[in-house]
Amino acid sequence: MPRRKSTPTPPTRPSASDLQVLVPKTTPKRFYGHGIPGVDVSQLTGKLIVVEGADGSGRSTQIARLKDWLEGHGHATVQIGLKHSKLIGEELDRAQAGNVLSRTTFSLFYATDFADQLESSIIPSLRAGFMVLADRYIYTLMVRDLVRGMDREWVENLYSIAVVPDAVFYLKVAPGELVQRTFAKSHALDYWESGMDLGLSRDMFDSFVKYQELVTAEFERLQRTYGFSIVDGNQPPEVITAELQRKIERVLRGEG
Repeated sequence: MPRRKSTPTPPTRPSASDLQVLVPKTTPKRFYGHGIPGVDVSQLTGKLIVVEGADGSGRSTQIARLKDWLEGHGHATVQIGLKHSKLIGEELDRAQAGNVLSRTTFSLFYATDFADQLESSIIPSLRAGFMVLADRYIYTLMVRDLVRGMDREWVENLYSIAVVPDAVFYLKVAPGELVQRTFAKSHALDYWESGMDLGLSRDMFDSFVKYQELVTAEFERLQRTYGFSIVDGNQPPEVITAELQRKIERVLRGEG
């Protein structure tokens, strides 16, 4: 008998709900401490979303996906990150390349980088109603300082100028998995991300694992203080993306 030709399945079209732009609900903003003088927080109508995580945690991949997703749903989006300051970013790169920074200089370089971005990019973008996606924020900077033995009260005061984000997600990945991912991506380990300045081990591989264990423990302590979400970074990337999108939708509705 002749075969019956199968009817091709028509392409799936996006539903009306997929195309609907969710108008973010305005929620009050505040600083962690004294903030930036002269800034009226009631005018900061945008949303600040932070994704934290070590190198190799999949953080940058998720940021890129979230940016495309937000812009695809009609939200004007600005991305920020560490060492993006036009004032000091290049100088910080050069200083780190020498591997000779003291812990205080290391801290103040990054604090200056953050303060410049806060004043020149983050606050103006929030005032304009933009979605601000942060590829790491003050929490990474605080953790780095704290594992290097800096005074906790001094560190907290240093970053009291920061705007409190609308949501913070920390992608938690085991140090052993991080080192494998890092090697697979760049075939090398970074001096600072391995904590080589701390003298944990002469072997960079061993130092990396020990340093990341300290970082993970400190992030978990900060989570109890600042209340951000810990996300299992060992899940498949698409599963993590879907989880982050669900949680951000709740933020846009003013539910979380």
